[in-house]
Amino acid sequence: MAMGLIWGVPYLLIKLAVAEVSAPMLVFVRTAVGAAVLAPLALRAGGWDLLRRHWKPLVAFALLEILGPWWLLADAERTLPSSTTGLLIAAVPIVGAVVSRLTGDAERLSRSRWVGLLLGLAGVAVLAAPDLRAGSVVPVLEVLLVVVGYSTAPLIAARKLKDVPSLPMTVACLTGAALVYAPAAVATWPKELPSGYALGALAGLAVICTALAFVVFFALIREVGPSRAMVFTYFNPAVAVLAGLLVLGEPLTLSVGGAFALILAGSLLATAGTRQPLQPQPEPSIP
Repeated sequence: MAMGLIWGVPYLLIKLAVAEVSAPMLVFVRTAVGAAVLAPLALRAGGWDLLRRHWKPLVAFALLEILGPWWLLADAERTLPSSTTGLLIAAVPIVGAVVSRLTGDAERLSRSRWVGLLLGLAGVAVLAAPDLRAGSVVPVLEVLLVVVGYSTAPLIAARKLKDVPSLPMTVACLTGAALVYAPAAVATWPKELPSGYALGALAGLAVICTALAFVVFFALIREVGPSRAMVFTYFNPAVAVLAGLLVLGEPLTLSVGGAFALILAGSLLATAGTRQPLQPQPEPSIP
């Protein structure tokens, strides 16, 4: 339940923050503060020498999980409602099943899983159609690129980084991303102090949705295993829609409800019956 909430509210917080700060600054603050909070735990965990041995897949993971997606999400939410963004991201398990199959997963897609893929894609089409008709093509494409990144990065972690301790890997990725975005953050530094809402949103993204999220998620995996830990990801879109509805007054239409039902049903079918869940069904990604 904690994870369902922690990774369901970032879309709302991003929407609040980008109204007053730039996308590069949002990513910089989120990664820098998140790395600082997790650093003491990572230093105690050890295993830093393994990072140097696996630096190539580590860089690829950081690019697909953090550097690209977090900027794309922030930029897209300047136009898209937070609830729409959260629902589009719900297609990650569907795309993950396809990416896994195309990149070496030996398990064939059954008929039910193909049905799930088609249902999920239909849900994405229903959800994205109004924004595409309104001319919001670029933001929708940005979120779909995030979906591809979130679908691919966990496969790299599962296949190339399985021997690397999670906390040092996370701190290294966050620190690298902070360094990359630091110049752009300085160049777009706001001329006036952002409001309390924006500052609170930035703090929530960094401390709760990044640092705390990783700690809780790793504890959840140790407790119930990676397969059962995946269950909460199906509730994240509902949290995103509810947060947008209650806080920002975003509309809850029949098409949004129908798209959510299609994506959820598609995700369940497309990822069902897998023998090795870490490959065909990617781990949840932080938005």
